[in-house]
Amino acid sequence: MRFWSNFHHPRAAMVLLRVTLAVLMLFHGWAKLRHGIGGIERMVEALGAPGWLAYGVYIGEVVAPLLLLVGLWVVPAALVIAINMVVALVLVHAKQVLMLQSTGGWALELQAFYLVTALAVAMGHSRGK
Repeated sequence: MRFWSNFHHPRAAMVLLRVTLAVLMLFHGWAKLRHGIGGIERMVEALGAPGWLAYGVYIGEVVAPLLLLVGLWVVPAALVIAINMVVALVLVHAKQVLMLQSTGGWALELQAFYLVTALAVAMGHSRGK
């Protein structure tokens, strides 16, 4: 029983979750930096919104993850990522809500995991207590 008690480290767990979310989201941001956001801009405009709103993806996939990595403004940064994921679900993945992958998993499990992880980081962050 004593062995398992060594694994109870809520603050370390939150740091691990926060850093993992940040690093994995930065890969998406890096792709946008390298290849641009023209496709996203067209999707935004197709909804009747101004194309410049697509540049918000840089905030959600580059700026917010960098803030999470360094531990600054963690709650707002995590909420920005959550909002970014909701926008991605609406813009790109809306038709996949009821779909399953060929392996049996939900087609949106990765997007849902990013969204829920961002919410968990925002809800679980302690302010240095």
